[in-house]
Amino acid sequence: MLRTHLAALPTGDNIGEELTLCGWVEAIRDHGGVKFLDLRDFSGIMQIVLHDDSMLDGVNRETVVSVTGKLRERSKETINPKHKTGYIEVFADKLEILGTCKNMLPFEINESKTTREDLRMMFRYLDLRNPLMRDNIILRANIISFIREQMTALGFLEIQTPILTASSPEGARDYLVPSRKHKGKFYALPQAPQVFKQILMVSGFDRYFQIAPCFRDEDSRADRTPGEFYQLDFEMAFAEQEDVFAVGEKVMYETFKKFSDKKVSPPPFKRMKYDECMIKYGTDKPDLRNPLIIHDLTAFFSNVEFALFKGKPVRGIVADCKDRPRSFFDNSLKYAVSIGMKGLGYLTLSGGEFKGPIEKFLSPEQKKELIDSLGMKDGDTLFFICDAAAIVNGLAGDIRTWLGTNLDIVDNDAFEFCYITDYPMYEYNPETKRIDFTHNPFSMPIGGLEALENKDPLDIYAYQYDIVCNGIELSSGAVRNHSPEIMKKAFEIAGYTEKELEKRFGALYTAFQYGAPPHAGMAPGIDRIIMLIAEEENLREVIAFPLNSNAQDYLMGAPSEVTEMQLREAHIKIR
Repeated sequence: MLRTHLAALPTGDNIGEELTLCGWVEAIRDHGGVKFLDLRDFSGIMQIVLHDDSMLDGVNRETVVSVTGKLRERSKETINPKHKTGYIEVFADKLEILGTCKNMLPFEINESKTTREDLRMMFRYLDLRNPLMRDNIILRANIISFIREQMTALGFLEIQTPILTASSPEGARDYLVPSRKHKGKFYALPQAPQVFKQILMVSGFDRYFQIAPCFRDEDSRADRTPGEFYQLDFEMAFAEQEDVFAVGEKVMYETFKKFSDKKVSPPPFKRMKYDECMIKYGTDKPDLRNPLIIHDLTAFFSNVEFALFKGKPVRGIVADCKDRPRSFFDNSLKYAVSIGMKGLGYLTLSGGEFKGPIEKFLSPEQKKELIDSLGMKDGDTLFFICDAAAIVNGLAGDIRTWLGTNLDIVDNDAFEFCYITDYPMYEYNPETKRIDFTHNPFSMPIGGLEALENKDPLDIYAYQYDIVCNGIELSSGAVRNHSPEIMKKAFEIAGYTEKELEKRFGALYTAFQYGAPPHAGMAPGIDRIIMLIAEEENLREVIAFPLNSNAQDYLMGAPSEVTEMQLREAHIKIR
């Protein structure tokens, strides 16, 4: 090795020893005759003292150097408590340049997180030198290692599945790879190892997992990167929903507890059916750190002579708004209008009486019913949300989030987990005027074949579930359908003929005809887990080499043009 120690690892026990350290020059300071150099490597920083200015010839910030000298204790007045090596320093006898650096940097290393995204991505190797970014990548490696250890301890076998596979309709666009050997045919990068992990169960493997790369050509969001992402993909044979929940709970709880100092909701996680969740929280990704609950007041207002609420779904949210100024309520109305609402009615309970424009439409008995049924206390305000059935829950959810944030009642020192279960199996697509799958098409319908044959498709639910943490969907999963007859009928309702089913999902459909065990699984998102634990707002902060928000890689120049020869070999002609 070119060095005897990492820069931040020497201690007081090494004082007096000759060391050789290697790293990057973070800063150079001149204290009148004596120059100081901060040497940074993967472990941290060591101060270097230089009495010979010639040692710094050709050296500027971010130059890679090797320094040899004796480790000494600093004088008391020069101790720097900000660094763990702040009480020691190396007196340099020799400095050698190992790698030169341009004099002008595109941005300050320690301020890279506030730099324009295109510059950060183009000079990602500089961005990753930022200790905050370095720590995120180290955290990522440690979390993945810990998760692997947990899964192995639980009896799961890590098995890799193919990256080049067949295209299948799984909800997003595929990344296609043309075949050189088979003209006109394409591979696809897997959106998930869905079919392969189910086939592993049919193959007799009992518990499978992998840290699986998944590829989807979809638009970027703060909690979704374009291109690729990673998930803890696992599947269990002869398992029911609660068996999967037990594994998910243990792994998520232990991981968040180990790598964060925040409170973590202990197992068993709260369970909620999809329909209940949409009413109470206005979303299937509820942030349970916010204590506010949405109440369904539709039945109540069916007996109230208030024209604006008549014949429409009505939702109500009770919040403690005591002593809030008029501007708070004005701002709540402005926000409501900004998200498409026509207004935001409310009643405030003060001195045992309601105050607000809706009050005059309520009888004394109805006022008492509201107070008692909603548990209102003096100073509480009841906000009303009323709109079309298709959008009222979402609007109520947005108002709940706004109130939680602006009343400062969200517990930011906690991770609150829950399972959302029993998703609708189908939905109506008004554009195609057909029935579509809402979630995973390989899920087992609740009620099995009988439900598929006798129920309205829009009334059928599936053994599908999500893990949600702090309003972020961390995982989707399901009890899988393992019956070819149920599979055939489920896809028939969604408009697939048996011939199309065999063509698109032939491997799985055929495998089910050779003895398939009941099985279930899920796939928590690795990137989102790390983003939450690292307390970052964007997934790109916890991925070493992400695409930007426009699915571009400025570092490598992807996507890029290729040569005419490459196109010909792949039998492709650009239109």
